[in-house]
Amino acid sequence: MKPTLKSIILLLILLFSASNASGGIKNPDTFILATYGTLRTLDPAACYDTTGSQRILNIYETLIFFDASKTDAFIPVLTTRVPTLQNSGISADGTTYSFTIRKGVKFHNGAQLTPRDVAYSFKRNLIADPDGGPMWMLLEALTGKSSTRDENGKIRPGIFQMIDRAISVKGDNVIIRLPRPYPPLMGILANSSAVILAREWAIANGCWDGRIEHAAKYNNPAPGHEPLLKIANGTGAFRLKSWEPSKQFVFERFDGYWGAKPMLKRAIIKYVKEWSTRKLMLQNGDADRVTVDIPYVPEVKAMPELKIFNVPQLSVSFALFCQKIDPTGNPNIGSGRLDGNGIPPDFFSDINVRKAFLYAMDRETYRQDVFNDLVIMPTSPNIEGLPYHKTVPHYAFDLNKARAHLQKAWDGRVWDKGFKMVITYNSGNAMREAAAMMLAENIMSLNPKFSIEIRNVEWKDYLVQYRSYRYPIFITGWAADYADPHNFLYTFMHSQGVYARFMAYKNDTVDRLCETGIATVEAAKREEIYARLQHLWYEEAVGIPLYQQINIRAYRNWVDGYVPNAMLTDAWEDLKQIKKNK
Repeated sequence: MKPTLKSIILLLILLFSASNASGGIKNPDTFILATYGTLRTLDPAACYDTTGSQRILNIYETLIFFDASKTDAFIPVLTTRVPTLQNSGISADGTTYSFTIRKGVKFHNGAQLTPRDVAYSFKRNLIADPDGGPMWMLLEALTGKSSTRDENGKIRPGIFQMIDRAISVKGDNVIIRLPRPYPPLMGILANSSAVILAREWAIANGCWDGRIEHAAKYNNPAPGHEPLLKIANGTGAFRLKSWEPSKQFVFERFDGYWGAKPMLKRAIIKYVKEWSTRKLMLQNGDADRVTVDIPYVPEVKAMPELKIFNVPQLSVSFALFCQKIDPTGNPNIGSGRLDGNGIPPDFFSDINVRKAFLYAMDRETYRQDVFNDLVIMPTSPNIEGLPYHKTVPHYAFDLNKARAHLQKAWDGRVWDKGFKMVITYNSGNAMREAAAMMLAENIMSLNPKFSIEIRNVEWKDYLVQYRSYRYPIFITGWAADYADPHNFLYTFMHSQGVYARFMAYKNDTVDRLCETGIATVEAAKREEIYARLQHLWYEEAVGIPLYQQINIRAYRNWVDGYVPNAMLTDAWEDLKQIKKNK
């Protein structure tokens, strides 16, 4: 009997289904990750978020990197050995580090890596030192200052000469000299802000010209105008093929890579903010991994043919109060006055307002309903897993206390007049959306004159806005640059810390304690200092601790090569280690 068109189509469907049932892998040479993080910049001196660091650390390389799952041990990458006291790579007094630079390494543009490139890279990034960027860490280690600029934004006299003297080339070695021992240095050098650039290429593309007397010209580029914003040229196993903002980022394998050849030919990071779409992509094999926020874990665990990793993170998220908001054309503060139609720019400078919002956060409901108990609830920035961690008092959910503080705030005017404001969160982040909604609903339940609107903003724009003092409350997270309390407590509490400065929070006692803590070697004294800082976080009501995440990573079961590390967040993927079983 002659086959009909209908029977042919049915046969093709059956054959296709049988092929899929046999375990066929989609895109065997390509790794696809679907996530909601958007990329702001590829410039290592400016990038200070996990989304950007993931891109940078796959394109560029550092001198050293973490040894598998260890957070305090390292392997050599662009150096031939990890310096130690035992191999004389670190001087006996702990102030001089010597790195022997690997030979035979090519940049993506074909140029050969030299020690001169390494020295230039450190100096260039330190000289650029964009506001709100990551360079404070290396600056503090190499110069004793956390910024090239003073509190008034003026360049510190002699700072560029200090940078120049701190880094030098001697034969095949790059020498780093510190003014005093700085134990976290090695962790800093594994960070994306310490990747190595090609000197001549960087100069040709508008970076520092290599002359110290011209350094000021290249200091603090405006956000969105940094020279390496959209271009990259590293020594990594993958190079940038294309970047379509808010759509996708494509890596392709660099066949001139000095190390072992990766199994993948390409990797694609897709921007997909809706969980329903990410879920379907994972189910259908259209993505090899997707970002899974904790509320969606039960759905993922019910899926077949997945590999699931539970990875506690050295990272934490907070809702932070800005005490000096920029009022210029700012829609987030309404009228900009305490007249019932807005809030004044210094609304959160009143500790009663801050305490009211802290008491309005229902931590236990948040833990159970949003995280299904798969979370650690922090009490200060010095989270579990860090040295000198203490469980300090916190503001337990109590709407009566929230009401009492709002009745006292601003001499009673907040309660009498009411207010309007906006709380924002980054698009796609269900955990932060839930926190914003909870705060808004609980505060508004206290007085019909209180009005809070919730808005979502793409991550790349969110970064710029909170760094411009535009948000009354900004909800953000911090992932460890190195496993030391200084990296967290300085960041959230010192007036020049990355987040404290954008909260406009300043306390001279806190500043002094932060500075003394990192300069102190004796463990008992450090413990005393950091215990005091953790208690001051509570007493000062600086911000709302939300969650220390347990990262749930869901891969299709054909993916191998992931190595868990508490320092590396959900955004991270070491593409050169990933392979797909065919």
